Amino acid sequence: MTDIGPVGHTHQHRVTVARAVMSLIAAYGVDTVFGIPGTHNIELYRPLQELGLRTVTTRHEQGAVFAADGWSSTRGIPGVVITTSGPGLLNALSAAGTAWAESRPLLLLSPGRERGLPIERSGALHETKDPLGATASVLSWSRRAESASEAIDAVHDAFRFFRCARPGPVHVELPLDLLTEAWSAALPQPRRIEAAPLPPHPEVHRASEILSAAARPAILAGGGSASAGSSLQTLAERLGAPVVTTVNGKGVISERHPLVVGSDIRLPAVQSLLSSADVLLVVGSDIGDAELWGGSITPEKIIRVDIDPAQTRRLLDPAVVLVGDAEVIIPLILQDSSLSDAARLSGTARECWTDVAALRDEVSQMTRRSHPELSRIVDEVATVLPVDAIIAGDSSQVTYLATSTLFRSVQAGQLLYMPTYATLGYGLPAALGAKIAAPERTVVGLIGDGALMFSVQEFVTAVEQRLCLPIVCVDNGGYGEIRDNMTDAGMTPVGVDLVQPDWAALGSALRGRGCVATPDSVGDAVRDALQHLLPTLIHVRVEHSG
Repeated sequence: MTDIGPVGHTHQHRVTVARAVMSLIAAYGVDTVFGIPGTHNIELYRPLQELGLRTVTTRHEQGAVFAADGWSSTRGIPGVVITTSGPGLLNALSAAGTAWAESRPLLLLSPGRERGLPIERSGALHETKDPLGATASVLSWSRRAESASEAIDAVHDAFRFFRCARPGPVHVELPLDLLTEAWSAALPQPRRIEAAPLPPHPEVHRASEILSAAARPAILAGGGSASAGSSLQTLAERLGAPVVTTVNGKGVISERHPLVVGSDIRLPAVQSLLSSADVLLVVGSDIGDAELWGGSITPEKIIRVDIDPAQTRRLLDPAVVLVGDAEVIIPLILQDSSLSDAARLSGTARECWTDVAALRDEVSQMTRRSHPELSRIVDEVATVLPVDAIIAGDSSQVTYLATSTLFRSVQAGQLLYMPTYATLGYGLPAALGAKIAAPERTVVGLIGDGALMFSVQEFVTAVEQRLCLPIVCVDNGGYGEIRDNMTDAGMTPVGVDLVQPDWAALGSALRGRGCVATPDSVGDAVRDALQHLLPTLIHVRVEHSG
């Protein structure tokens, strides 16, 4: 087999370290790679087609990471991004910071200077002062491989980290000369990954006893509970416990279940419910201020379940700490004699101690009263979507003031969002990544105009990938949240009212489709867009919320 190179040259195919690395990544189950080819990373791209890896070339490295995140959240496999050295790598860091803040698994690969070259200013192409220092300060970890074995070990360690620790982004730098070095051994295969250690049985038993004896138990489920949804539902039913989720935990248990309040922990009424609990089980959540919006929860007693030992002691002082994978720990609690004996004696699930339906209705009605236009848009869009549809949001008012409450998820991963890092520009690339991950599912972007301008170039990527993808631009004339903040601070808004493009024409100019809708007709526009094989940019104008 030969590869055709530039200006007519042919290169006899040989197995290189770059090919071994990408082969191993594919062997771990990854079938799609996001990134942008560059002068220094072409050896990482050379084997992709032969390995059956789909390549998605975004128009900015930040978009590549966000797309990989949407793909990963939908597929349940870590996202993989290839950047070039220098500016390509640094362009990706803001998005990689999002993955760190939201605990999302990401493997970022980049080329680096040749081995043996001194770290000094020499005027080399893409020269960067300290790429490892930059990445290490933002990501979970960053590593440079100095040999073929170190490169392979780094990939193995990345996938073990994703499985056995709090997920996050990691970076591996591969020297230019190492990429082209011959690989003479058999291609590497995945290693068996041991499960995370289990908590001591006495602690599991104590947690089970406390929950069994609780008169007002409640459950708070975060993003770290995503794999434990089935057992969490069983536990909630057995306890008669209302369930609140963070936005990252949205849909862990279907939001149509009678015990599920929803992902509205930011609201005082929901915080009051959790504070009324005599025992609160917190699963896979840091209970951070980005979720609480300055509020607090003060239950009588707390049990923490988290894979990150450091996380279990932050913010709230727990009575019991169970460190490990929630997917394993929650069944252990259920199987413990305290809960299993109580279930056997009672024969039925306990009645919930609070009126979940009334609270859920109160939250929904308050949202619709406070944000009528945004709520109408979400309601209209949700009406035309199938039950398993995915909505990609952004750091936009329509997302955190309406979609997170009114779009009722039946499974985890249906709302793509980043509430902690609150990055502008996430929604569009995340939507295209999700659609690539699950082409059979309906995916819609529901995004504010300010956020959309950060990544509107990725609409072309969606066109290139021939994705049926409605993108709803909710246009309030600029940075609506900051405009409101300035008004609330007693100042005249400045720098927040922005010139808007002709959004519908922009969709067409980018070789997709474009149209204009109103809050009342946006559902029809989305329904029509779903009949076409190209993305559609739907412009909806709303009034300022302030």
